[in-house]
Amino acid sequence: MKTIGLIGGMSWESTTEYYRIINEEVRDVLGELHSAELILYSVDFFIIEQLQHSGEWDEAGRILADIAVKLEQAGADLILICTNTMHKVAQQVEDATEIPIVHIAEPTIRSIQEQRLTQILLLGTRYTMVEDFYKGRYAGSGIEVQIPDEPALAEVNQIIFEELCLGVIREQSRARMLAIIEAARQKGAQGVVLGCTELELLIRDEDVTLPIFKTAELHAKYAAKEALR
Repeated sequence: MKTIGLIGGMSWESTTEYYRIINEEVRDVLGELHSAELILYSVDFFIIEQLQHSGEWDEAGRILADIAVKLEQAGADLILICTNTMHKVAQQVEDATEIPIVHIAEPTIRSIQEQRLTQILLLGTRYTMVEDFYKGRYAGSGIEVQIPDEPALAEVNQIIFEELCLGVIREQSRARMLAIIEAARQKGAQGVVLGCTELELLIRDEDVTLPIFKTAELHAKYAAKEALR
C-alpha cells in the first residue's frame, strides 16, 4: 500500500471527511481491520484565508509547498490538497516535490464523462468559480461549465466562508443553494459540481434532482484506489 500525504485543515471539517472516506475505501477493498497509510499535515486555516483574501497566493503556495516537502520526507508516496480553492497553487506545490499531486478536478471530470453529461453547474468559492485554475482543467473535456450570476455567486461564497467553514449548517442557506441549482437547471445544467469540499456538508443527494458530483469524495476515493494500485 502506498502512503497518502494529506494537506488539510482548509477547513478541518472537510478534512475529516477525507480521512473517513479514504479509510473506508481501503477497508472495503482489503477487508478485515485494514485501514489506509496516511500522513496528515493540518494547517491553521486563518493564516491561509488571510493570504487568499489579500491576494498573496505565492506565499500561500510556498507554505503548502513546504508542507508537501515535509510529507515527502516523512514517507508519503502521493499528495492530496484537501480543498478545491488551494489548487490554485497546485503547480507550485508539485514543483517542490518528486512525488505526484493528485489534482482534485480529474476524478470529477472522469465521473461526469462517464455519465455523458455536457453541461454542469460549478459551485465553490469565488476563486474556484471565477478563475481558471479549476475551470481550465475542463478544457477539451467536452463539458461546458456554468457558474451562478454575480449576486448568487456572492451568496455562495459567503455561505462557504461565514457558515460552512465554521461548522454552521443553516436550512435557509440550503434552501438558497437549491434555488441557485434550480435556476441553473433551467439554463441547461445537467449536473452540479460541488467545487468546495464544505458544500458536501450542506447539499445532500436527496435535495437535488440533478446528479451531484462531490469533489472531495471523488478525490478521496480516487486517492485510495491509487494507493492500492
